[in-house]
Amino acid sequence: MERLPTTPHDAVFRQMLMQKEVARDFLAIHLPEAFLAICDLDSLKLESGSFVEDNLRSRYSDILYSLHTQHGPGYVYALIEHQSKSDRLMAFRLMRYAIAAMQRHLDAGHDTLPLVVPILFYHGPESPWPYSLNWHNMFVKPDMAKALYSCEFALVDLTTMPDNQLLQHRRIAMLELLQKHIRQRDLSELLDPLITLLTQDHLTDTQLSVLINYMLKAGNAAEPGALIRQLAQGAPQYKEQLMTIAEWLEEKGRTEGLQKGLQKGLEQGLAQGREAEARAIARKMLANGLEPGLIASVTGITPEELSTLS
Repeated sequence: MERLPTTPHDAVFRQMLMQKEVARDFLAIHLPEAFLAICDLDSLKLESGSFVEDNLRSRYSDILYSLHTQHGPGYVYALIEHQSKSDRLMAFRLMRYAIAAMQRHLDAGHDTLPLVVPILFYHGPESPWPYSLNWHNMFVKPDMAKALYSCEFALVDLTTMPDNQLLQHRRIAMLELLQKHIRQRDLSELLDPLITLLTQDHLTDTQLSVLINYMLKAGNAAEPGALIRQLAQGAPQYKEQLMTIAEWLEEKGRTEGLQKGLQKGLEQGLAQGREAEARAIARKMLANGLEPGLIASVTGITPEELSTLS
């Protein structure tokens, strides 16, 4: 339910500005000239302001009107905010309201953002209004804020980065390399760069477990067991951890004649009485310090079952 204005000032403001004729005169006088020149004031339509969060809604009384532009399709919103006292954070609050209005516009099925023009209506005891209404000035470094929020945001586009550049990225390099190629190729083609990264010894055992788990779940490899074994041979510091996984993958392949993925192979193995072998592999993985989540993914044994093996 919409909350009522909390002061007589809010009440009279809303009662007047919610009337289209009053709002039309207000905007004809106070809408910035650049927007007045493109807006059709006859198209004024009162919009709901219920997008404002409840804890703010009880303190602020906003009026939101939509207008059509005079030349071609397009929307402009006038956000009129009433204040009977000064507020240092007002510029930021207006930005929040404006962005919320943009989101509502998109939610209504439009595919471009509208222009939302915030207008502060002030009649407090301090004169003139004491704070900047440029939200950039609310930052410690306004110039940096203006540059940040007026230009394109930073982009890390792996699809355009050469692999040899990614290999220089230390602890994040293996994640970037895998995610760049995870959908595009047999991961065994990445054997050499993966070994190069592993020999740099930037990853903890836990981080390596997470990445190997990702490879097995999301990637493609004709022989995943052979790939993991080759990684183990090329990166001795991770050999024991990787060989445990490789042995399981290869045993699963021999037993079931499958090399299509860990989970499917194990399910068929269990159906043919291989549960004891799966538990033995899981115990070995636990003894080698592998993460329970990785063990569960590799063997198909539930976390609850794993807890009984440790």
